[in-house]
Amino acid sequence: MKYNQLGRTGLYVSEICLGTMTFGDQPEAGMWKSIGQLPQAEVDGLIGRAVAAGVNFIDTADVYSFGSSETLTGQALKNLDIPRKDVVIATKVYSEMGPGPNDRGASRGHILDGVKRSLERLQTDYIDLYQIHANDPVTPIEETLRALDDLVRQGLVRYIGISNWAAWKIAKALGIAEAKNYTRFDTLQAYYSIAGRDLERELVPLINEEKLGLMVWSPLAGGLLSGKFGPGAEKQEDARRTHFDFPPVNLERAWACVEAMREIGRAHGGASVARIALAWLLAKPHVMSVIIGAKSISQLDDNLAAVEVTLSDGEIAYLDTVSALPPEYPGWMLDRQGGARQPKPFTPKG
Repeated sequence: MKYNQLGRTGLYVSEICLGTMTFGDQPEAGMWKSIGQLPQAEVDGLIGRAVAAGVNFIDTADVYSFGSSETLTGQALKNLDIPRKDVVIATKVYSEMGPGPNDRGASRGHILDGVKRSLERLQTDYIDLYQIHANDPVTPIEETLRALDDLVRQGLVRYIGISNWAAWKIAKALGIAEAKNYTRFDTLQAYYSIAGRDLERELVPLINEEKLGLMVWSPLAGGLLSGKFGPGAEKQEDARRTHFDFPPVNLERAWACVEAMREIGRAHGGASVARIALAWLLAKPHVMSVIIGAKSISQLDDNLAAVEVTLSDGEIAYLDTVSALPPEYPGWMLDRQGGARQPKPFTPKG
């Protein structure tokens, strides 16, 4: 297991982060049933196995099973007697947590209410990484930043991040934080997979420039890249993707990626498609940590084994080509006009 800096901070997190979306024990949890409803004993087993493998990073959210995921995660750490200092806990706030108009969003009120409840459920005095889970088109960025800055100053939160924001809004927030001396965002949690590389257009250049840590959610495209799906595959009744078709994916490109990964997997001792998909992400220098979720120990073990797969330059280039995004403006014009200005020694003609 490798450990990377959390953005530009001095905190190190494992390149594999354990996601907890499958944790839950509420039978009425709606869509969470198709994602996972693991009880405490199985949660303890998954967290224990992940920590034993070197994972020190756990990501959850208040909305996962409506708080149940946070509760089970906190109790598992207690049951397993894992020292608080040895694990980096990330959680998120924004989503609807009640019937009222203020039970959602990135307002000061919802953030302050949310952090209190998350701390209680996680049974901890502080949250290592507190993330705004989604874009709030109503609340001013300054209000959100000020509330988060207060939490950091109070010691309730140590670092802050965002998830699912547009590049322009992240850049604006970083500028406001610098101007007002507020705590800046250190991480971005975003969807990224070999079948969904859209963030490379605007978000990757931003995180490279601003040294944000990229946390990848749904690295297997909601299970589509697990190897269980594709032309000719049998319908997977127990798979999340069968009942919850998300995130959206260009299937033609996805199936081409799956076939290429099957081929490469055979060259790596029969490694699964999922393992190769994760290894491709781990090879990207702009990826800080890849979030994996699991319903079973066997699934977790296969995903964890991705850290042992080292793809060759040729294999990465092959997968990059198969999964390449179609040209999109202004990207193709930037390449055309700025290609000659890439950082390199200047050699006068003649």
